[in-house]
Amino acid sequence: MNNSADYSLLYQGDLRTSITHHRSGEVVVTDAPVDNNGKGESFSPTDLVCSALASCVMTILGIKARDMGYENVEMKADVWKTMATNPRRIGKIRVALEVRIEGLTDQQRTILERTTRACPVAHSLSSGTEKEVTFDWL
Repeated sequence: MNNSADYSLLYQGDLRTSITHHRSGEVVVTDAPVDNNGKGESFSPTDLVCSALASCVMTILGIKARDMGYENVEMKADVWKTMATNPRRIGKIRVALEVRIEGLTDQQRTILERTTRACPVAHSLSSGTEKEVTFDWL
């Protein structure tokens, strides 16, 4: 194996993999979903893709909020994945964000929402994958 890799994966058998992040040692396990012959006991690879979109949007928003002088940022995201067929793929990812940042103006909220469009995960996904991100400002 290449020791300079960012992370590595091992096939554990029974449609399960483990992913080790080299810098931190953190491990993530994936399972094939039940609807694709798996046990569904952990995130599926497509779940990780959808979670990556939500995480990226939250990170981009957090960076911009910090740059604007806001340190106390609370966020929560719910994610829905819709699979498509022929070929089997992610057809739609829906992310509903709840965001609490005290003292924001409507203009600042708009700036933060627009900033999230720079999310590299969203830009990396196929144009055939519908991406819907909504914001609920608390």
